[in-house]
Amino acid sequence: MMHAPILPILLPLFAGSLLLLGHRLGRSMQRRLSLLATWALLPLSVWLLVLAGDDQLRIYALGDWAPPFGIILLLDRLSALMLLVTALLAGFAVLYAVRGDDERGPNFHALFQFQLLGINGAFLTADLFNLFVFFEILLIASYALLMHGNGAARVRAGMHYVLLNLLGSSFFLIGVGTLYGLTGTLNMADLARQVASADATQAPLLAAAGYLLLLVFGLKAAVLPLYFWLPRAYAAASAPVAALFAIMTKVGLYAILRVFTLIFGSEAGELADLAQPWLWPLAAMTLAAGVFGALAARSLQVQLAYLVVVSVGTLLVGIALGTAEGFAAALYYLLHSTLVSGGLFLLADLIARQRGELGGELQHGPSLHQPALLGGLFFFAAISVAGLPPLSGFLGKLMLLRAVPAGSPALLMWSVLLVGGLGLLIALSRSGSTLFWRTSGAPVAEGAADRLRILACAGLLLGSLLMVLAAAPLQAYVQATARQLLDLSPYLQIGMGGAA
Repeated sequence: MMHAPILPILLPLFAGSLLLLGHRLGRSMQRRLSLLATWALLPLSVWLLVLAGDDQLRIYALGDWAPPFGIILLLDRLSALMLLVTALLAGFAVLYAVRGDDERGPNFHALFQFQLLGINGAFLTADLFNLFVFFEILLIASYALLMHGNGAARVRAGMHYVLLNLLGSSFFLIGVGTLYGLTGTLNMADLARQVASADATQAPLLAAAGYLLLLVFGLKAAVLPLYFWLPRAYAAASAPVAALFAIMTKVGLYAILRVFTLIFGSEAGELADLAQPWLWPLAAMTLAAGVFGALAARSLQVQLAYLVVVSVGTLLVGIALGTAEGFAAALYYLLHSTLVSGGLFLLADLIARQRGELGGELQHGPSLHQPALLGGLFFFAAISVAGLPPLSGFLGKLMLLRAVPAGSPALLMWSVLLVGGLGLLIALSRSGSTLFWRTSGAPVAEGAADRLRILACAGLLLGSLLMVLAAAPLQAYVQATARQLLDLSPYLQIGMGGAA
């Protein structure tokens, strides 16, 4: 049990390393190993979630070097929750991939595992430099996965994505280097203590480093005006890769929540709540940009990519509130948006396969082989994304609206969220009518969709329904998570060499 926090890192690390021997393993063996390693993360993450439910902070010191000098992993409610949603998303994405998408290029399954290594490591690390390291691992794997299968569109989108993220990595290093030069530590808890006790001469440089980190995390999370890489990249990626990428923006939002609650949070002295004045306007503008993009999209994949941008803006609203109620609502909505977005990317591929050369273009085309099944799945996902009852999107937005304090902020936030939901409803209604109603002629291209692909797609989309059925315990968990995040004293003890 004492080694439990490092297992979500070791499992994809060893599986990915073994899968690099792909020229020696048969394709069937690669698929079995990848499925086994990915789905093994699910019971592991459930176990960690149960462990974290006692509100104790579990520290894993690599090499048995105690903090703040050693590299440590931290398991709390938030990291356990993020590991669980990643495991669910990855399990269904790889299930979809083994039906042929993994054959488009070499080393798909090894890259998939290394991406999981980077994502899980980012959620578990309690050290700012190792957050950078895990960011780089997941980004390098994502570069290759994005261009998996080649194609001019993927290469163009990949180059844009790579260049912007290399720039972001440079800023990340500058920010981390500045913090280390001023404080002599990169352990997050120890950094929080150092920033809180910093004198007035250091405050401007510490603030500059904090804003650099906000810029970097905003780029990773696709916050306006740093989201322009996302629609083209997500639309160009293969379906299982795009589905896995649904968690990528959440890594950036997780970093904002972690760093600007702990290091630059309420106990940071002169730099307390450093990012708060920026988060609300960024949230509103990101949400609006995503809605306009979804309305203007000419292909289903691009529209779904803009839905990811909308989810980023919505989540940032909850984080901007800075309260336990706001954080809890954001975390519930994060689970919903990740699973439904992943399922929609898989569904878009199922639809495109039955439309021949038109693919996902939002134009009148031939009838589908399975209009009732695919149309039903699309309708189910659309009402969840738009925030209509009785699915999880409605509950998530309701929690956000109830978390807003009374007064003029409530009027503005309610207007943004509700008008945004109306815009999404219009955009998805237009797409649904074009794809399923305004059709002519006999079906073309492929026949009925593969049953395993349908299972993978439906498995993610049904997460929205399960979140409603389990709403009471799930809301209790995210509310306890939010309270734990705002109670900084146990975290600060870690920086003094102790564990809470």
